Amino acid sequence: MNKIWKRMLLIGAMTALAALVSACGNDAEEAGAEGTSSSKKPTILNFPTASTTGTIYPLGAAMANLWDQKVDGIRVNAQASNGGVDNLNLLKDGEAHISFATTGIIWEAYNGERSFKDRKYEDVRIIAGLYYNPNQFVVRKDAGIESVTDLKGKRFAPGSVGSTPEVESSIILPAYGLNYPDDIKENFVGFTEAIDLMRNKQLDGALIQAGLPSAAVTEMTSTADGKLIGMEPEIRKALMDEYPWYSEMTIPKGTYDNQDEDIDTLAIKMMLITDASVGDDVIYELSKSFWENIESLESAHAIVKQMDIENAVTELADIPLHPGAERYYQEAGLLD
Repeated sequence: MNKIWKRMLLIGAMTALAALVSACGNDAEEAGAEGTSSSKKPTILNFPTASTTGTIYPLGAAMANLWDQKVDGIRVNAQASNGGVDNLNLLKDGEAHISFATTGIIWEAYNGERSFKDRKYEDVRIIAGLYYNPNQFVVRKDAGIESVTDLKGKRFAPGSVGSTPEVESSIILPAYGLNYPDDIKENFVGFTEAIDLMRNKQLDGALIQAGLPSAAVTEMTSTADGKLIGMEPEIRKALMDEYPWYSEMTIPKGTYDNQDEDIDTLAIKMMLITDASVGDDVIYELSKSFWENIESLESAHAIVKQMDIENAVTELADIPLHPGAERYYQEAGLLD
């Protein structure tokens, strides 16, 4: 069992552990099978999502359930994970077959940049562009923080190691002249731990990178005396000029408890991804059943209402679509 998988086990909250153990010997081979007929041995798809208090954990669980019901011959095991970088590493190492990640991190993996400088991942493929994930800076009201600049000398949670928030922190904080460990007292924890630390006044702020509304931000603003702060226009512009996958986004007032004003920030598109080795027919069926039954997922998370098939093939940062997904979008009239 490699180190990446051990790290994933430590997170907990995994679904159908017994199925994973029994299937680990032949998952990769099964996922590459072209057919999805129920008469064949089920295709096992491991599906790491993110923190249990993030947006995509409940979404991923609902998607797995949908696919199990609608697509013959597959079994999808949705699991909690560290998200982002970890998800891509799990795909690259064959420990996972479908997952989530934001456009920026996928671009870095595909091009061998930053976190993936020595682990270029040219076989990552897009299944669908989903929705936009805003960067949400949450701080304690009594911590004297009105701007990201004020985080200097404060106790801050950039995100757990290997997560999307941790990568985002490493990009955004330097734009404000902040670096860790020199300028902040960093605490690399996930959303759940950050909520508890903020509630106990052991943490002054955290970056939550998740779709709206995020359960973690809801908890922080309603039970931990937290508030949202935005990003200044000049910082947003500078980062958008350097990293073209960023988009400006406003978190409308009232999205969270005690949020009396709009919050301007940067957002990145969330993608559903896979590996090039997964069978074309499998990905075709997953794509088709997902978009043709998407209304049934709305009870899992409000973020589903922000998804539109018209955006599934746009702003992909030049990352290739999986051929199975491409075939579906051609049939749906979205691609030539």
